[in-house]
Amino acid sequence: MSAPTAQTPKLLDRLRAALRQRHYPAQAEEAHVAWVKRFIFFHDKRHPATLTAADVMAFLASLATDAERLEARSAILFLYRHVLNRPLDLPDPLQPAVRRADPIAALRDQAREALRVKHYALRTEEAYLDWIKRFIRYHGHRHPRELGGAEVAAFLTHLATEGHVAASTQNQALAALLFLYRDVLHQELAYPIETVRARKSQYLPAVLTKEEVRRVIAQLSGVHQLLAKLLYGSGLRLLEALRLRVQDLDFERRAIIVRNTKGNEDRVTMLPDSLVEPLKEHLRRVKRLHEEDLAKGYGSVYLPDALDRKYPNASREWIWQYVFPSDHLSTDPRSGVVRRHHLDESGLQKAVRAAARAAGINKRVTCHTFRHSFATHLLENGYDIRTVQELLGHKDVKTTMIYTHVLQRGGLAVRSLLDK
Repeated sequence: MSAPTAQTPKLLDRLRAALRQRHYPAQAEEAHVAWVKRFIFFHDKRHPATLTAADVMAFLASLATDAERLEARSAILFLYRHVLNRPLDLPDPLQPAVRRADPIAALRDQAREALRVKHYALRTEEAYLDWIKRFIRYHGHRHPRELGGAEVAAFLTHLATEGHVAASTQNQALAALLFLYRDVLHQELAYPIETVRARKSQYLPAVLTKEEVRRVIAQLSGVHQLLAKLLYGSGLRLLEALRLRVQDLDFERRAIIVRNTKGNEDRVTMLPDSLVEPLKEHLRRVKRLHEEDLAKGYGSVYLPDALDRKYPNASREWIWQYVFPSDHLSTDPRSGVVRRHHLDESGLQKAVRAAARAAGINKRVTCHTFRHSFATHLLENGYDIRTVQELLGHKDVKTTMIYTHVLQRGGLAVRSLLDK
């Protein structure tokens, strides 16, 4: 790839100035700039003045969805008309000539759009699309319309017998293919496909003693230590902690509102007294960072369920900001808007593993181990299992009951006759 032209930053500055002159909102401005950047990078960082309408159409054809093509077309037309003073006559990007000729690529586009219509999480979308791609590749790149339940069963059997994947992985692949046939192709599978669903194994979770928790946390520092204390002190899952917004912390009631949980339901859990002041101090630093972003023309954050359309200014308000923001800005993969997301989970995961090794803990310690330890220690302290179930957000008390096995006592706390 050739080196970027020296004129590109100046071009983007001119684009921003033209957008502001025409009173474009900050979010729309960032989206236009992001699309122009992608267009330039797609063509090996060549200056747009050297490109043609055919080059623009090639870029539009490379995009995944109709919504992206329309957004990109609007941004590029603005660039050529109002910055380069060279209006382009571009055809509608949704006409068949611009769509990908490859029917399998078109199928992936349809699957992506169906997932977004049903508000699937970005991670689920990526996982499902990957399983669809692997299924098609396994059957010699034949279109799934030519395949059926028997081929789905063959693929899942291959995953289990040759891929040696876990039951949860095989079931995720099954869920992705069921979505493909039912919601994209609208085709029922005659084969009794549910019989292929793997049965999950029941494993006892690894749990730390209270002293081991203290030793691991002592090896952490800064934001990572604060997060680890929150996972253990409140029983949060890792992503639940990272996705917390400022408004989710209720310091007066010593409560945390956990939104959009694993079961898509909100719940309330405890906010430890010992974390109130550290969290307040942390939020003061985060607020300064947010104010700096606003001063630079950024400061917006992702909002769920189209709230950004209902409340256009909400994404820049303080209460909606992440409690644990990333240390850098990034481009939203769906909208192309440059914004500050929450911390990536891999940073804390690596830090916790390193802390467990440094503390000399001879157990497999992950971020989720703090949640297991939280539940087990509450039961050890005599709290009712229904209370623990509510704090953890388990739909079925049977899920919470596993911690009684970790305690090595059943519902009756039976002791061996030999001990008597």
